[in-house]
Amino acid sequence: MRILGMDSATGACSAALWSDGAVVARRFAAMDRGQSEVMIPMVQAVLDEAGVAFGQLDGLGVTVGPGAFTGLRIGLAAARGIALASGLPLVGVTSFEAVAHGVPAAERSGCPLLVALESRREDIFVQSFDIDLNPLDIPRAVRPADLDLPEGPWLIAGDAAARLAAALGAREGGMPACLRVAAGPGLPDAAHVARLVALRGLAGAGEGPPQPLYLRPPDVTLPPPRTR
Repeated sequence: MRILGMDSATGACSAALWSDGAVVARRFAAMDRGQSEVMIPMVQAVLDEAGVAFGQLDGLGVTVGPGAFTGLRIGLAAARGIALASGLPLVGVTSFEAVAHGVPAAERSGCPLLVALESRREDIFVQSFDIDLNPLDIPRAVRPADLDLPEGPWLIAGDAAARLAAALGAREGGMPACLRVAAGPGLPDAAHVARLVALRGLAGAGEGPPQPLYLRPPDVTLPPPRTR
């Protein structure tokens, strides 16, 4: 199975091709802005490196968030445009899932995983996973100081992991010894998006185009229409 993965939901932009059990081409760049200029060239570079045309793909995968509003919409728009033009099925993967599956099994060491993503505001986005990376709760936005974790060993991953660890450490008694922060930048990677879609299959594409996952209301809302 050949799956093209794409991501620009948070602080990076990436594209990757999964083919018959492995990632065969990948591009990744950390960036807060400019994804709209590099996403499609990245996709084309990945396909050119692998010697694969759009017509030889089986499907597409894209992150649906949460993340930065602009970057998230860029990735979704690019993926939807390619899916529409090529007739390929498109499946969404959350940013939490992409980050969780990017943590090596050896680093997790049988610990449940808490993924903490930056919202670029006072709160952060969080979701926890068991040792097999099955979700333990629903995605939510929470202030770091207000997060209440069950007892036990936890590994924290994601680009807000350090901020969360600092907030937990500032509590009375400091950060519990049973908490560890995962190595790496904690950003979603299209390589893990493509792998997840390939492993799960394309059945989810029949549910309609992937929708963005927002965990807070928009900062600006339109006024209600005037009534005569």
